[in-house]
Amino acid sequence: MTSPRMTALEVLETERAGIDALIETLTDADGDLSQHFQQAIDAITTAAGRTIVTGMGKSGHIARKIAATFASTGTPAVYVHPGEASHGDLGMISEQDVVIALSNSGETPELGDIIGYCGRFDIPLIGMTSGAGSTLADAANITLLVPKSKEACGITKAPTTSTTQMIALGDALAVALLRQKGFSARDFHKFHPGGKLGAALKRVTDLMHHKSMPLCGPDTGVEGVVKEISNGGFGTCGVIDDGKLIGIITD
Repeated sequence: MTSPRMTALEVLETERAGIDALIETLTDADGDLSQHFQQAIDAITTAAGRTIVTGMGKSGHIARKIAATFASTGTPAVYVHPGEASHGDLGMISEQDVVIALSNSGETPELGDIIGYCGRFDIPLIGMTSGAGSTLADAANITLLVPKSKEACGITKAPTTSTTQMIALGDALAVALLRQKGFSARDFHKFHPGGKLGAALKRVTDLMHHKSMPLCGPDTGVEGVVKEISNGGFGTCGVIDDGKLIGIITD
């Protein structure tokens, strides 16, 4: 029996091979994936609305992550569940939007209504799939064809390598878009104020108060200082002499 450590190494090697295949395909500047990648960037950039990302099952989880990454890096995006789309959520997709649909096989039946909706209202559809000639690939205006690679779980064929490729390609789209837009760390902080990353991007101006500080002169009586502290709401009062701070009194 193979040890868990050896299994882990085998999984990582298999998924790395999938990423290598994706890199090799994208390296060819004249290849379909390279050309379509640029077309996808152009379509997302020029869309007047948002980027709608959709997918079912494991592809759906990847789609949610891609939408979240887009949204936090300056590309307004939202995930739409294809099952819910068939029951009214198609109304979340406008004619100004662009849709990215994920399906490894390209034959996910739940995507049918979204695909049809995009075609009916001329909404740009970007398909991310490894299924060349599939329903999604044929219907998409732009097809990001992911190279077929061995799934890390050879027994069940559970989505592993294919989802790794999709999430990596989604990250590539997001980073290419933010660089093209000149999106900065300061811009990122607007959407990501929480956590350790948000704290690292804070500036003094984000932490300081922006209303007038309570001030008094060196000859102000204690009663007057207490009144300034109480009215100011900061628990402190600066002592100013000739325009310079010479002391601080706290409560």
